[in-house]
Amino acid sequence: MGIYDGQVVVVAGGGAGIGAAAAELLASRGASVIVSDVVKGNAEQVSSAINGAGGKSVAREVNVADQQAVAEFLNSIAKEFGRLDAIVNSAGIVGPTNTPLEKITAADIEKVLSINLLGAIWLTQAALPIMKAAKYGRIVHVASIAGKEGNPGMTPYVLSKSAMIGFVKAVAKEVATEGITINAIAPAVIKTPMNASTSEETLKYMISRIPMGRLGEAEEVAEMISFAASSACSFTTGFCFDTSGGRATY
Repeated sequence: MGIYDGQVVVVAGGGAGIGAAAAELLASRGASVIVSDVVKGNAEQVSSAINGAGGKSVAREVNVADQQAVAEFLNSIAKEFGRLDAIVNSAGIVGPTNTPLEKITAADIEKVLSINLLGAIWLTQAALPIMKAAKYGRIVHVASIAGKEGNPGMTPYVLSKSAMIGFVKAVAKEVATEGITINAIAPAVIKTPMNASTSEETLKYMISRIPMGRLGEAEEVAEMISFAASSACSFTTGFCFDTSGGRATY
């Protein structure tokens, strides 16, 4: 299964949940994985587990909302490892749930957008010069089915993920002749620490919308990420892959 042999992959938001599952899977398939997270201890824990299992990984602390820090981080990785083949961006926050629009503040929206949307933009922006020079690259952003269908009471989150999907569609076309593919993944609700603070009412609503009638597992999303971030994903770009248990089939 060494489809990533010799490749260097950055997993942003890799300290838990979908990001951690993706980091572990890609490492098991041969990648040297840089696990980054805003909480360095979380990144170190995942990286240590990868190394303990015989993989190759290092941990880095990065705030994806900081444009300059993201650029410095990716440039340092390219310099240290001599290449940057793929980025998996799973960094994100949920923001307010079960909250009507009338009670949403500007601060709520700005905080969620700074991480979920601007983080995706800054990672892509910093990676493109490196990948263009190599004439190869894979970028995968973890969006959400909420960005396609909407979830009530989660305006900032839905807004950020919908905008992320639009961003992916646009920028993928900009670099379609450069050997770079950029895609999104749209999971339905997944059993991760990120959803620990999601209200019970909101979770029940989201599960009720899934024909399979259950939460998704992080490892299931990681499998889709593994394809989208690999060299096998050579003729699909600007696309949003669903991992929604049948909630969305378009």
